[in-house]
Amino acid sequence: MPSASSRRWLTIIGIGEDGPAGLGDEAKQLIAAAPVVFGGRRHHELVAALVTGERLCWESPFDRSVEAVAARRGLPVVVLGSGDPFLYGIGATLSRRISAEEMRVIPAPSSFSLAASRLGWPLQEVATISLHGRPLELIRPHLHHGRRIAALTSDAETPSQLAELLRVSGFGQSQLHVLEALGGQRERRRQARADSFDLGQIDPLNVCAIEVVAGEGARVIAFTPGLDDTLFEHDGQLTKQDVRAITLSALAPRHGELLWDIGAGSGSIGIEWMLADPSLRAVAIEQSSERAARIARNTLALGVPGLAIVEGKAPEALANLPEPDAIFVGGGGSGAGVLDVALQVLKGGGRLVANAVTLEMEALLLSMHEERGGTLTRIEVSRSAPIGGMNGWRPAMPVTQWRYIKK
Repeated sequence: MPSASSRRWLTIIGIGEDGPAGLGDEAKQLIAAAPVVFGGRRHHELVAALVTGERLCWESPFDRSVEAVAARRGLPVVVLGSGDPFLYGIGATLSRRISAEEMRVIPAPSSFSLAASRLGWPLQEVATISLHGRPLELIRPHLHHGRRIAALTSDAETPSQLAELLRVSGFGQSQLHVLEALGGQRERRRQARADSFDLGQIDPLNVCAIEVVAGEGARVIAFTPGLDDTLFEHDGQLTKQDVRAITLSALAPRHGELLWDIGAGSGSIGIEWMLADPSLRAVAIEQSSERAARIARNTLALGVPGLAIVEGKAPEALANLPEPDAIFVGGGGSGAGVLDVALQVLKGGGRLVANAVTLEMEALLLSMHEERGGTLTRIEVSRSAPIGGMNGWRPAMPVTQWRYIKK
């Protein structure tokens, strides 16, 4: 039986901006002995003096290089990565194709670790996020007064773009620390307020650290379900705040799950589902092109740009979508055919929640409850409003909610 060491044909080595100086003897020996070394151009330049074998740079699309590494299974291969290869790095990518038993990994300090050490920030208290090749809007859910954020960036322009996002969102007083070429001879650290950001000639290799200061009227996205209605752009087709909070509770999001939001309107249910945890996914199905465009704007404004939007009418638009763990059907009214298809494709143990505000939709939910069981809930909300010179209760339209768990 082969030993564990002989099965480890792939070596992944993290390197810093200090190149060979930051590597231990084992890492240097493995690089020198490797018949083939994969890495980015910058990685190859940093360790050029050590490499004796074939040098292969990452290709585009990147999947081609992943396949090239996997094709050498069983033969000695070294892959170079930045810092900790398993923190938004090449190690995480390769692990989707290659098992841990086949790897030897020698990490270096991550950019996050280096940034925290330079700033004196306890890393466990810092929100860390990668904006490398990703939408800047992903940072929005982390923008809370007093929070510290460390963000990996894409290029020299990202810091000024982040500053502008902070300014227009009401966080202009926040301090941005730009840490460039950490660990190398070009290392530099500068800072500026978001609303007066004027740093130039920024090294493309940088990390942005933010001390968040919320100004008056700052767009803060609360942690609890049931966000203020004013945070959403809508045309009235919106599951209102109190009902939305109850609906999200009924949908009960769990790690890694996928939601179908059928008749999404403004997208509020799918958006709040995804805000509950970064692992969650959602598909918003909306037949109106105008509303679909509005959903797209709301996903950016609320920091979940990964929400998928399918423009079309259910049930036809549901064909070929990935199997859902939970489904929400809005209260505007959907035919029995939509519910039948939804229940058919829902995973075993999955949850379906349907809201009704019309008599026709309510009658359908009563029928579904009688046929299949589940739970019916009547949601009635009243808010105080002026009545003449005094105040009284003004009721919103009542909502009938059917909750069903598929056996």
